[in-house]
Amino acid sequence: MVNKKSTKKKLMDNKRKLVTKLDPKSPISEQYRTIRTNIHFSSIDKEITTLMVTSTGPGEGKSTTAANLAVTFAQQGKQVLIVDADMRKPTVHYTFNQTNSVGLTSVLTNQTPLLDAVKLTDVANLMVLSSGPIPPNPSELLSSRAMQSFIEEATKNFSVILFDTPPVLAVTDAQILANQCDGTILVVSSGLTEQDQALRAKEMLTSAKGKMLGVVLNNKKMDGKEQYYYYGAN
Repeated sequence: MVNKKSTKKKLMDNKRKLVTKLDPKSPISEQYRTIRTNIHFSSIDKEITTLMVTSTGPGEGKSTTAANLAVTFAQQGKQVLIVDADMRKPTVHYTFNQTNSVGLTSVLTNQTPLLDAVKLTDVANLMVLSSGPIPPNPSELLSSRAMQSFIEEATKNFSVILFDTPPVLAVTDAQILANQCDGTILVVSSGLTEQDQALRAKEMLTSAKGKMLGVVLNNKKMDGKEQYYYYGAN
């Protein structure tokens, strides 16, 4: 009974985090649209199709940022797929109130075709691919040829594919995926992320030949005219 209540509360909490869907005119939603615009401007010659969102450590807001960015791209009329590539601690299915019996791991292991595994959401133009059953070897799956094939197929069917990955400093998964995506966004949390951690995460992503697009400062308390989020060049 306790677990059911805890799960229900978690689902409700995650629904509230989709501010771009629930309150699209809010200042926070406007900041997410600013991030979306800056992503467009960050690559003039090549449109960014595959985008990865990660953080230095857990609890810094990467999944919330990824989900809200996915909504803003969908609101722009783009066909968007958000992929839960955090196979160790998946949460995207909670955010969009989906099941997780079939997902990315099902596609990579050839158990389910991509278009059969994706799920509709109540946001127009936005579809979800949850992580699927938790595998024993997430890093190997992400570095496999099957992952390359998955990205090639996904880009043929969607205009934006947004990956929610594990934190950089925790495991190697984000580094593995970084050089397979057109761009990477690093989320840090005000008052939580240490400067040396952020620098180390940036260096690790850069050494993996990932293209850093910028950093999102999350959980910044509003003070007067100060804005909630800042997005700047790396």
